[in-house]
Amino acid sequence: MPSNAPLAHYAILTAMLAPAFFLTATAALLASANARLARIIDRARQLLKDLAEIEDPAERRVLEQRVVVQRRRSQIILRASQLLYVAISCFVGTSLLVAGDSFFDHAFGPGPTIMAVLGVLAMFGSSLLLASEASMAVRAINDEMDDRHRFANRRGASPQD
Repeated sequence: MPSNAPLAHYAILTAMLAPAFFLTATAALLASANARLARIIDRARQLLKDLAEIEDPAERRVLEQRVVVQRRRSQIILRASQLLYVAISCFVGTSLLVAGDSFFDHAFGPGPTIMAVLGVLAMFGSSLLLASEASMAVRAINDEMDDRHRFANRRGASPQD
């Protein structure tokens, strides 16, 4: 550690701030991903309930396809969440390595930088997955509206024909 201990501690704390900001951002993304997963699970449960009550083969096929989409969405959210947990671990590791590097005369070399880069890459990957899942969610709701409209028109037209 440098001979000017008060300044050295200040430098260590300053260097640990960047990982702390990344931790906060990662935690916010993780909370969002968990909320999205909860909504996907609720929707899948409703679809399965509806599926048990539907007898029309065409409507059953549509509901089964929707269940498949929800399963895919949940898998994407799972992978994104896993990457966010990796990012959190990397950012905590970065902070620990920054502190350790200061106390052990830079014994960790590029370790803190490498750990930070891995954390940012994990966060980037999870962000891409979350964006992909959000697109799937919009497509799913648009498809559902189209299907409901089509089935409503079919039902409405049948008695008159």
